[in-house]
Amino acid sequence: MMLDRPSALRILAKALALFVALNVLFALLNPLPALGRLSLYNVVWPGRARLPYGDDPAKSYNLSLFDLNAMFASHELAGATKRDDEFRVLLIGDSSTWGWLLRNEDTLAGQINAMRLKTADGRTVRAYNLGYPIMSLTKDLLVLSHAVEYRPDLVVWLVTLESFPANEQLAHPIVQRNADAVRALIARYGLRSQPNDPALVTPTFLDRTIVGQRRALADWLRLQAYGALWGATRIDHHIPQTYEPAQRDLEADSSFKGMQPPTLPKDALAFDVLDAGIRMADEAGASALIVNEPILISPGRNGDVRYNFFYPRWAYDQYRALLQAHLAARGVAYLDAWNLVPQEEFTNSAVHLTPKGTRLLAEALAGTITGRR
Repeated sequence: MMLDRPSALRILAKALALFVALNVLFALLNPLPALGRLSLYNVVWPGRARLPYGDDPAKSYNLSLFDLNAMFASHELAGATKRDDEFRVLLIGDSSTWGWLLRNEDTLAGQINAMRLKTADGRTVRAYNLGYPIMSLTKDLLVLSHAVEYRPDLVVWLVTLESFPANEQLAHPIVQRNADAVRALIARYGLRSQPNDPALVTPTFLDRTIVGQRRALADWLRLQAYGALWGATRIDHHIPQTYEPAQRDLEADSSFKGMQPPTLPKDALAFDVLDAGIRMADEAGASALIVNEPILISPGRNGDVRYNFFYPRWAYDQYRALLQAHLAARGVAYLDAWNLVPQEEFTNSAVHLTPKGTRLLAEALAGTITGRR
C-alpha cells in the first residue's frame, strides 16, 4: 500500500520529532557515566587483567576509550571480592606498568602474583595491574581516584621524570576528556593546574546528545563485544614478532623540555600531584610506595650526555635527588630502581622492559611489599 505524500511527511515529521526528543532527553539525563558501570565483564566474560588500551582491535581484542567507568568495570578488580586474608596491592603507572610488549603473565602484576607472596601477618599478596600507557602524574591520579574504591592495602606508584613536567599535566587525551573529574581533583587537592585550562574539554549540550556521544556509545558496545574474544583467547595486546629497538645512539643534546643545564627547578615538576596521590591513598586507608621505575642507560654514542632518548644526565640526576628528598621529608616509602635493569633488557623504549627485566623489578619490590626488608 502506497502512502500519499501528506501521510509520508507526517510520519517523517513524527520520526524527526522523536529523534530530537530522545537526543534532548539523553543530553539532559547524561546517562553515559551510569551506562559505563554496566558491563558483561566479570559476569558473562572474565574481567580483564589490565585496563583496556589498544590501537589494533582486530589483533588485540582491545581498544582505547575515555570512559573510566567502563574501563574499570571491565577489569578483574571490579569482580574481585576482597577476602579477609588478602593484602591488596594496586600498581599504577605508565605503559611500563601496563606491560607494553608483554603478555599478562609477564607484566609486573603477573610476576608478583606468580611469586605467591605472603605478608608478615600471613595475608596473601594480590597485585592488580592499573597501569595505563600515558606518562602523566595527573593521569595516574585520575586512575587512582577510581581505584581507591576497591579497598587497597598498598598503592605502588611507578613514576619517571617524563611524567612530572608541570606544564604538561593536562596534555593527554584521557585527562582532557575527563574534565569534570580532573577539575574536582584540582579543587580537592589544591593542584596547580588551572580548572579553566582550554586543554580540558567541556562538552556542549550537542556534545551530550546521542549524536554527540555516538563514538563513546560505540566504544562501550565494542568493549563488551571484545570480551568474548578476550575470554576465549586471553589476548588483550598484540605483540609483533619484530619491533624497532629502543635508541642507544643518541643526539648530543643536553636539553630537557626546553630547559638547559645546570638546574632543574623543583617547581617545574608536578610534586603537588604526587602529594595528592599519596594523600588519596592515605584517605583510603592504604599505604603508598613510590617507585622510580628502571630506565635504559645507553652504552652508545653520546651516552655521556644522555642516559637515553628521554633524559639528559644532568636533568635526570637532579630529578632523582629532588624526588628522594621530597619523599624523605614526608616519610613516604620509596624505592629508586632507576639502574636496576641492564640495558639489554629493554625493548622498544627506554622504559619498556623484557619479561626478564620485569622479573628483576618484581623481585626488588617483593621484599618491600611483604615487609621483610
